[in-house]
Amino acid sequence: MASLPAAPPTTHERRADEPRFVPRRGAPRRSPATSAALAVRRSLSAAVDLVAIAIFLATYVLVSARRVGRLGLDRPAAALLGAVACVATGVLAPEAALAAVDGDTLLLLFGVMGMGAFLVLDGFFEAVEQRIARRAPSPARLLASVVWGAGALAALVTNDAVCLLGAPVVVRLVRRGGLPPLPFLLALATGANTGSVATLVGNPQNMLCAQLGGLTYGDYALRMVPLAVVALALNHAVLWVAFRRALAAPAAPAPVAESPPPPFRAAHGVTLGVVALTALLYTLGAPLAWTAAGGFVLLQLLHRRDARAVWRHIDGSLLLFFAGLFVVVEGLRGSGVTDALFAAWPLHTIAGGGPDDLLGVSALSGLFVLGSNAVSNVPFILVVQDAMADLADPNFAWALLAMASTFAGNLTLLGSAANVIVAEGARDLGGVGFREHLAVGLPVTALTTLAGAAWLWLWGA
Repeated sequence: MASLPAAPPTTHERRADEPRFVPRRGAPRRSPATSAALAVRRSLSAAVDLVAIAIFLATYVLVSARRVGRLGLDRPAAALLGAVACVATGVLAPEAALAAVDGDTLLLLFGVMGMGAFLVLDGFFEAVEQRIARRAPSPARLLASVVWGAGALAALVTNDAVCLLGAPVVVRLVRRGGLPPLPFLLALATGANTGSVATLVGNPQNMLCAQLGGLTYGDYALRMVPLAVVALALNHAVLWVAFRRALAAPAAPAPVAESPPPPFRAAHGVTLGVVALTALLYTLGAPLAWTAAGGFVLLQLLHRRDARAVWRHIDGSLLLFFAGLFVVVEGLRGSGVTDALFAAWPLHTIAGGGPDDLLGVSALSGLFVLGSNAVSNVPFILVVQDAMADLADPNFAWALLAMASTFAGNLTLLGSAANVIVAEGARDLGGVGFREHLAVGLPVTALTTLAGAAWLWLWGA
């Protein structure tokens, strides 16, 4: 039987040699109305992208300004304004905005701040203050006590909490000894920032890197605790060199105490014991957020304090600040500008040969420091998260980002919330100026970041 002739191609088929973009005879054509609708849709999409970029930039400016004239906006209010603007302008749907908020990071920060609150309520810092005043009679020894004490405590209860709770203590010590305030205020801020690199609960950006990068507490601490010790030594050395003349002057004699310093109480041991228990559970692989929340709840049950007294020492505005930033940065990511940026300048070209390339590791650390100061460390981490997957060893890169974004906080006064907390808490003593901070922050950041890059390179190699 003769074969039937081949059927002509349908409008849904294409010959192998026919270009995809050439319309075939008989193919349906778009009507002018359809083409116009598509053009309008593209224009609206581009406009929404521009709005997202504008909201991000405006939010960053407001956050950097800290307080905006007659509007009275502080950092958390500015972040919330940006988040609401993203939803109101259609940059993000309400559901997408809520989904952008990382609940684990907020819960972890809440739990750690909650545990630190019990140290305040039990008078722990007053007991520490009295002992420092007695055992650090010279300005140089007081400087060492502040740097190393703030660094060690920050690794357990976050740098922001240490500065919030420690600033009044340092102010009283400075006044008692008739000392110049600047060296000790900078010691508190930079020491807390530097020491917080040791653990994943030391600062908010480390918590964020842990959640986004899948870092584990034990492995991270094993890498970073030795680095934290070296970095604190470098931090201490820079402060001593910068203020050696002021530190050489004898302190004014402190008034004789009418009673011995308050003793450390059993309640202090209970709180510190629970903090140590949570650190052990982190190391064993327990989820960071729920372990911190569990530690806070356990302390509430053990101390039996009125919860209203505890809430006053938990900075809810900081949680609001982070929630707003999550939404604003998600709107920016949806605009495609971050994808275009890292497509033009991929991180892997800067990183070179990966963890074995010291020059590449140093260059990537420098980029992370600059980025963290350009748009603040937490927004920068949110912006760069998608590009981290393209690196040869993402786990190594996330640890490097945690290190660099932590040390970047020492560069300028606005580089870390801890710096602002100390400056605001010491306004009666003159506070800390931008140039005064930069004079110390620049060498501290440079030395600690170079040491961190070299250490992680040795670890990776």
